[in-house]
Amino acid sequence: MESHGAGLHRVFLLAFCVAGIWCAYIYQGVLQETVSTKRFGPDKKRFEHLAFLNLAQNLVCLIWSFIMIKIWSNGKRDGAPWWTFWSAGVTNTIGPAMGIEALKYISYPGQVLAKSSKMIPVMLMGTLVYGIRYTFPEYVCTLLVAGGVSMFALSKPSSKSISKLAHPNPGLGYGLCFLNLAFDGFTNATQDSITARYPKTTAWDIMLGMNLWGTIYNVIFMFGWPQASGYEAVKFCQQHPEVAWDILLYCLCGAVGQNFIFLTISRFGSLTNTTITTTRKFVSIVVSSVLSGNPMSTKQWGSVIMVFSGLAYQIYLKWRKLQRMQKKKKSM
Repeated sequence: MESHGAGLHRVFLLAFCVAGIWCAYIYQGVLQETVSTKRFGPDKKRFEHLAFLNLAQNLVCLIWSFIMIKIWSNGKRDGAPWWTFWSAGVTNTIGPAMGIEALKYISYPGQVLAKSSKMIPVMLMGTLVYGIRYTFPEYVCTLLVAGGVSMFALSKPSSKSISKLAHPNPGLGYGLCFLNLAFDGFTNATQDSITARYPKTTAWDIMLGMNLWGTIYNVIFMFGWPQASGYEAVKFCQQHPEVAWDILLYCLCGAVGQNFIFLTISRFGSLTNTTITTTRKFVSIVVSSVLSGNPMSTKQWGSVIMVFSGLAYQIYLKWRKLQRMQKKKKSM
């Protein structure tokens, strides 16, 4: 009975994590698309200063992580010092800014698909720089994802989707997304290096360090000189309170979503988290298409299915590898 109760508790906890990640990030995606495409007020102006969302997100997550550390660690910090995150903070500031700027040039579903192809630059760098050899199934996953993204990028979007974009330019939009992925790769590698040097570093320590430097860099970028775009962004929010409210909700969704991701990884492992976040991206595209008025052609839906088939196959390969490793440990 105890075993049954424990198993039921894990099922409910997993369902809670799935619901938390999906609700937080799907709604954040809706808000992101709204802020980047909607015309606000009687003057029908667009909010052009999308990098301001990253500054707001950094600030909210910085405060959130500081509070969490105070609550859960009683103020004691044995992890990596805050200054060690300065270099990862640079790429973590530039990368997401490029990703969100891409929404001026391509649709939200296109951006989600492009950012889902993280394995492509990772495998390219691994092959060309480090001489890593990958298995045939891993190449199949990459070809499915690369082919799907390419098909989607080359297919003609609907006139309604184009009309919602500030400056339609697929080449620039997808280029910004892939630069975002490249910077994310450096960020992740640097974070791994820091946690290896400081094993007691918690997720909250990483969140605090990354968002502290992100806040510093974004404040300099957006308010460092009299004509900086941050002043225009604040002025726009004052004139159009609706966009300020959307930005606040966007930031809170990100902070809440990170909590659920940390909980999922700590209780169920990174593979489960990858599965949840991957399926969330697919649902985000469906929600965008249905609710936000981004109609997609049959060819584009085929591209979406290709990409997520490749991602699903990659998750399955990781699961098999994990199973083999666990069997090997038990036999030793």
